[in-house]
Amino acid sequence: MDGFMKWLWSHRNYLIIFLTPILFLPLPLIIPRPEAKCGFAIIVMAVYWCTECLPLAVTALLPVILFPMMGIMESGEVCVQYLKDSNMLFIGGLLVAIAVENWNLHKRIALKVLLLVGVRPALLMMGFMVVTAFLSMWISNTATTAMMLPIAQAILAQLSATEAEKFESTCFPSLTSLKPAQIVHTMATTSDAVHSALERRRQAREQKYLLLAKGMSLCVCYSASIGGTATLTGTTPNLILKGQMDDIYPQNNDIINFASWFGFAFPNMVLMLVLAWLWLQFMYLGLNLKKSFGCGSDNPGDRDAYRVMKEEYRKLGHMTFAEGAVLCIFVLLVVLWFTREPGFMPGWASVFNGSDGTVAIFMSMLFFIIPSRFPQFSFSSGLQAPTPLLQWSVVHERMPWNIILLLGGGFALASGSEESGLSVWLGQCLVPLKSIPPFAISIILCLLVGTFTECSSNTATTTLFLPILATAIELHPLYIMLPCTISASLAFMLPVATPPNAIAFSYGQLKVMDMAKAGCALNIIGILTINLAINTWGKAMFHLDTFPDWARNTTRAS
Repeated sequence: MDGFMKWLWSHRNYLIIFLTPILFLPLPLIIPRPEAKCGFAIIVMAVYWCTECLPLAVTALLPVILFPMMGIMESGEVCVQYLKDSNMLFIGGLLVAIAVENWNLHKRIALKVLLLVGVRPALLMMGFMVVTAFLSMWISNTATTAMMLPIAQAILAQLSATEAEKFESTCFPSLTSLKPAQIVHTMATTSDAVHSALERRRQAREQKYLLLAKGMSLCVCYSASIGGTATLTGTTPNLILKGQMDDIYPQNNDIINFASWFGFAFPNMVLMLVLAWLWLQFMYLGLNLKKSFGCGSDNPGDRDAYRVMKEEYRKLGHMTFAEGAVLCIFVLLVVLWFTREPGFMPGWASVFNGSDGTVAIFMSMLFFIIPSRFPQFSFSSGLQAPTPLLQWSVVHERMPWNIILLLGGGFALASGSEESGLSVWLGQCLVPLKSIPPFAISIILCLLVGTFTECSSNTATTTLFLPILATAIELHPLYIMLPCTISASLAFMLPVATPPNAIAFSYGQLKVMDMAKAGCALNIIGILTINLAINTWGKAMFHLDTFPDWARNTTRAS
């Protein structure tokens, strides 16, 4: 029996792949309607995505097979969903992130800010959270975590070593003047009581730095996830929302763009970051402000840890021409994103017809044109031309192509739901929700999405839920879709929930229970802050208290 169970477990992926369609096949056979056929496709993809029996990107390609085969959409209509404007925005944003990582610009920014903040425990944690969140707004959450955690570990190791040396010199101040044989004799004659006291102090010091290491690891991985919510390109669910809105509500007047998303999500990110810092500060450093902030104390360990950071920064050398060029392109891209349709004044989009994706692709192409150093005009230095800021071999190695297919699969599901009438049927089923206050609906759905994303990819979670939530009831679509999209990034409880958590867990200080205890409270804090945001400045920004004409027209047309 034991051998049979092991065989089942080792072959579970094959069993799920073949048994799932067979088990749910009665649905389209008994109800031969387009809605049931589309529901069958979504259920199969949901099971495959949750169990990862197939690679996520391969599962995302199933609409190309299932929708034409079941008569939901023609093949050409499905395939065009896989490379839309949102995909171009994603590719452009990733090219910028790859260029920043390739020239180590993110490390220079991180170390510079940390040098300004200092190394006192609470300030150090705050500095790491601010830097990690800022970098995650623009580059991969995973890459940011992988870069910041080794820096944090090196600083904590230096602080611990310095405190241990200081402790030994305090306890045995005269040993340095003795010969080795005298040192051994002195240590041997020390009473057991003294040894016991020293051992307790050593264990207390190790426990203190273990807690500090846990808190620092969690603050880095959590702030990477929180920071990604602040910009439209910060994490994939944000782009899925934009793509779904443009696909389901084509007359939405580009309500979600880089500037509008930033205006709503950035204040929410700051609020979440502050509350997360306070919670981790309480859990791992306590509420002794003098001890945490180092008020009125001068610790030699702080100076040594500061020197570690300064040495790391010194190794980077002076800013090169390539770093300066990448920084200029990055800043210019952000400025163009903000000024396309700022809302309070006419943007450049009123003159040049282009989207956020257009700008992202244009600016990222400059990386392949601008040389990485000034051309040398001296023939004695050789005729070798400088390489550009970015080469395709680097892009090919670092670009997560699977995410592009995941985005496309989500857009295909949304189109299939509209074409088949499944979205209308779901909307009719959810009519009883009208008797529940809107804020309660939002909180319940955020809790549902936040729970689901702990055991499934946030991309897959958003892809599955958004087409359903878009047609929930006669509320402004963004009132439900916006908080649920951000909730999909609140994967704080499990190491497997998101790559930043897994990286933090791999360092060995954390246990699953540590992450679960800290993450459970942060999930609740995040959901509450998101719903506070959507009911205050979000309502004012997007006029969420009225059902828009573009949503009403879309519903009637479908």
